[in-house]
Amino acid sequence: MPRHIIAALLTTTVLSAAGVAKADQVFNRIASFPVASNLPADADPKQETSAEIITVSRDGNTLIYSDSPAGGIGMVDITDEKAPKPAGFIPMQGEPTSVAVAGPDVLVGVNTSESFTEPSGRLAVVSVSDKKEIASCDLGGQPDSVAVSKDGKFAAVAIENERDEDLNDGALPQMPAGYVTIFDLKDGAPDCGTMKKVEMTGLSDIGGDDPEPEFVDFNAKNEIAVTLQENNAVVIVDAATGTVTNHFSAGTVDLKNVDAEDNGEIALTDSQEGRRREPDAVQWIDDDRLITANEGDYEGGSRSFTVWNKDGTIVYESGPAYEYELVRAGHYPDKRSDAKGIEPEGLEVAKFGDETYAFVLSERGSTVGVYDVTEGDPKFVQLLPSGIAPEGAVAIPARNLLVTANESDLVEDGGARSHVMLYELAEGTPAYPMIVSEDQDGLPLGWGALSGLAGDPDDAAKLHAVSDSFYKNQPRIFTIDVSSKPAKITGAMTVTKDGEPAKKLDLEGITADGKGGFWLASEGNPEKEIPHQILHVDGKGAIIEAVPMPKELTDQSTRFGAEGITMDGDRLWIAIQREWKDDPKGTVKLLTYEPGSKTWNAVRYPLDEAETGWVGLSEITAHDGALYILERDNQIGAAAREKKLFKVSLDGVTPGAIGSDLPTVAKEEIHDFLPDLEATGGYVVDKIEGFTFAKDGTAYAVTDNDGVDDSSGETLFFEVDLGSSM
Repeated sequence: MPRHIIAALLTTTVLSAAGVAKADQVFNRIASFPVASNLPADADPKQETSAEIITVSRDGNTLIYSDSPAGGIGMVDITDEKAPKPAGFIPMQGEPTSVAVAGPDVLVGVNTSESFTEPSGRLAVVSVSDKKEIASCDLGGQPDSVAVSKDGKFAAVAIENERDEDLNDGALPQMPAGYVTIFDLKDGAPDCGTMKKVEMTGLSDIGGDDPEPEFVDFNAKNEIAVTLQENNAVVIVDAATGTVTNHFSAGTVDLKNVDAEDNGEIALTDSQEGRRREPDAVQWIDDDRLITANEGDYEGGSRSFTVWNKDGTIVYESGPAYEYELVRAGHYPDKRSDAKGIEPEGLEVAKFGDETYAFVLSERGSTVGVYDVTEGDPKFVQLLPSGIAPEGAVAIPARNLLVTANESDLVEDGGARSHVMLYELAEGTPAYPMIVSEDQDGLPLGWGALSGLAGDPDDAAKLHAVSDSFYKNQPRIFTIDVSSKPAKITGAMTVTKDGEPAKKLDLEGITADGKGGFWLASEGNPEKEIPHQILHVDGKGAIIEAVPMPKELTDQSTRFGAEGITMDGDRLWIAIQREWKDDPKGTVKLLTYEPGSKTWNAVRYPLDEAETGWVGLSEITAHDGALYILERDNQIGAAAREKKLFKVSLDGVTPGAIGSDLPTVAKEEIHDFLPDLEATGGYVVDKIEGFTFAKDGTAYAVTDNDGVDDSSGETLFFEVDLGSSM
């Protein structure tokens, strides 16, 4: 027997005898399903769709989600969980608000209200196998959440009778009041004659005569937890009798070290005192403990989740802890700072093996926080990337699966579609996040919208990055340690002028100057009076020199300017993203600037032709006698075609004077990024914007997450295998 096989067998025997624990189990995303795939063949493919609340058939093979904009429910075949398939769409003759599987059927809350003052709705019964509505019960009001008891005996519906937010600034009361209905179930079907109406009036000090039940959930004792979001209260109801057994205020939270201003920077320096929780989703952890996601609505939102005993005592309050995990992962939505931050909204609780997990969905941060709630205080396990605005989730422990429904569909803006996303619990390591920040002075370092990369000339384990104009009051240069996984942002310095953060910058490129400082490319925008320029900064981020582009260039400019900068010897190269007015169609300029002589020159670069939208440049890096140029289209998801790296040899290239007949360089495709962008199990993001080489020649790339604004917030950071292409 060969020696290496003997050695392997001996090692295995020793490890087994020693009782070595098996590898950790983690959740990783394995597939995504665009819900527009369920549209009928004759429908407008750009019709808005949405996956909001989601459930699963009793055999675990069919997902069912509510689609409010499309007015129906969609089904997804997950027999092969890594290749979900469309399984049909069923119109509901109204607005579906929630779904819950009951035996062979799915119960659908359908809003048929003519107005806020005349609410109406029904509880529809849809056969999962036949894919048609087979029964219906009148609810007498506008339904929101639907839940089915674990033993299949009861169904509960939160009748919200929501307020008109445009009337009297949305202030309560706005009649009619909401309530909860409870039905007896037989083989999954509700007996309409058994409906019990449970009044919720008089249970809250806030709008007590106008309760608006938001979410319902059963424990194994057939007790129903009900959130009154606008009323900032939680109610416990006995399903068998329809009586309220307890109710309590959700109370307030004093928040410290949060970002409470929408001002183009992440600064965890603010406080919010007495912030109402205003819980949205609620889930029982066991028969005695429940958890709420405190999204907020009317006047609150504590950015947190809370674990309660059913008597109303608080077991655990997360405060900003979950929000901090999003800050570290680049998912903090600064544009919601003045409102409700990350807005925890959806919840799921499920037992996988011996562990009970709570999955906390951030609507605005587009993530799922996974917490071990088996016993004691919740323990943060990992952060999962989701689509835009996760609304609902369902766990399928028998198949080791978690599924999220993400409601936002940005089709009108050319953005990402609404998606259903699947995650599997298996042995391994978390695939995401790929880059996180270390804490500074005890608080997370905020970051996002990474738009340019550069290697450090002295340290192979260090890169530098810049963020773009999304953080207009916080232009920063980040230091990245690539020796660990995930990579770590270990520090940040602000680009300053006269000791203050520099204004009117849109940093898109960075390169080391070889003397401890950097050159930066700032993309101009004439419409916003942001100048086209390059900047020289010292090792502390202070601007040494601002170099405007010459007038003969900027007279021909558009808002699509410098997207990258790199240094080759004593010469700087700057990539212009798209054609300017004087460029032949299908070509862009690569500018050169020589700091010694302060001279500008250029060459032309031929763009690939776009199938849809446009194609432009996103990065430029000099390495070993060549330029490496990142070329991409502006398409996302299934429409993405062009995310590529090209090599331009500098051998024999002589840039021409601005205004002259410029030479055109030749390019060679050396890498297609689409497989890299598809490897995460999500949809292809559009903005791959950073590429560089480390000192040891390892190549890296990064995507721009747009500051989590109309974006999933995902930042993909990875090594690029160029094989023999270099």
